[in-house]
Amino acid sequence: MVKKEMIAMLLAGGQGSRLGVLTRKVAKPAVSFGGKYRIIDFPLSNCIDSGVDTVGVLTQYQPLRLNTHIGIGIPWDLDRNVGGVTILSPYERMSNTDWYTGTANAIYQNIDYMESFNPDYVLILSGDHIYKMDYEVMLDFHKANGAEATLAVMPVPMEEAKRFGIVITDDNRKIVDFEEKPENPRSNLASMGIYIFNWKTLKEALLAKADQPSLDFGKHIIPYIHEKQSPIYAYEYNGYWKDVGTLNSYWEANMELIDIVPEFNLYEEYWKIYTKSDALAPQYISADGVVERSLIAEGSQIYGQVYNSIIGCNVEIGEGTVVRDSIIMNDTVIGKNCELNKTIIAENTVLSDGVRTGIGDEVENDTAPHIYNHGLVCIGEHTTVPAGVTVGKNTVIFGQTSSEDYPDNVLASGKSLVKEGDKA
Repeated sequence: MVKKEMIAMLLAGGQGSRLGVLTRKVAKPAVSFGGKYRIIDFPLSNCIDSGVDTVGVLTQYQPLRLNTHIGIGIPWDLDRNVGGVTILSPYERMSNTDWYTGTANAIYQNIDYMESFNPDYVLILSGDHIYKMDYEVMLDFHKANGAEATLAVMPVPMEEAKRFGIVITDDNRKIVDFEEKPENPRSNLASMGIYIFNWKTLKEALLAKADQPSLDFGKHIIPYIHEKQSPIYAYEYNGYWKDVGTLNSYWEANMELIDIVPEFNLYEEYWKIYTKSDALAPQYISADGVVERSLIAEGSQIYGQVYNSIIGCNVEIGEGTVVRDSIIMNDTVIGKNCELNKTIIAENTVLSDGVRTGIGDEVENDTAPHIYNHGLVCIGEHTTVPAGVTVGKNTVIFGQTSSEDYPDNVLASGKSLVKEGDKA
């Protein structure tokens, strides 16, 4: 029988609904980040940099692009005869066929996969966070304390603690209590959704709680282990960690990459972030092109001006166009004499000549103010915006739009324009 000390289970089935139209056709972990990367590249790279060479990736929502991106795991050195990367989708059984209904239910449905490696430890990860972490150091901490489960935690400001699952520990970092989004938190150690379990402990808990609807680690599995008085420890992490779950946090995390001394450094030699890279031509910046404090990925052609922005692969920016504080994803074409301010544009989109975005005052979005806010403009993938249109702030555009969709050639601040009968 194959024997692995620790295998990783990477939860990547999330819909990411708070990212609005960015996740209409793609799972959140497959959304572009930092120009050439996708969000899932970060936990996958952490695995191989930490010496974890067996990773099960659990997919569910819109998995096609994620599956294509991961393939057989070549960019992460995870194309192996034993172990490597395996895509684990829900599948039909003789009975109890079900979609994954909770984080722990997804793991429960793949007990056979984990069992096949006879691991000592199982590492549970989320596919939608941006961070670098050496899981081997966390495993050493787990072993040194004789823990049956270890939760990665990070200190958060006390006033923000009520937004998180909080753990209370003794002086040795042993967990004595949990609080889910407490009104009056007793600690500021927030769970990061990264867990190491002894395999026997995890398997027993999954089987014992299997009939729970929406089986969840925070609500069911960890409390079950705690009630049995098995030792659970908190591993404190103090590095960079970003949950890019909202459009604004996604935009901010991208913008932090272009700081003069970025807090999250993509250029570290000893901890590389790997991704699936196509063979592309180099970037081209014309004689009249201007680029300041920006990341420009391969294959892009800049004929206009780009300031404080992240430009993906194979993007074309026309003459006379000015792009500021924006994220433009792969294979997008921006025409001539456009003006883009604080705009997120998804893949394969076309903005015709003279389009202006992020113009005017901020007005609350009329369909989903909890998603489209902070003055951002969000344009979904495969969208077309006709020439000469002016777009306000807190707006969303999705689909093949034409000039008839824009009264007086304007989409006012706070408005949503979503074609094809889809909801933003």
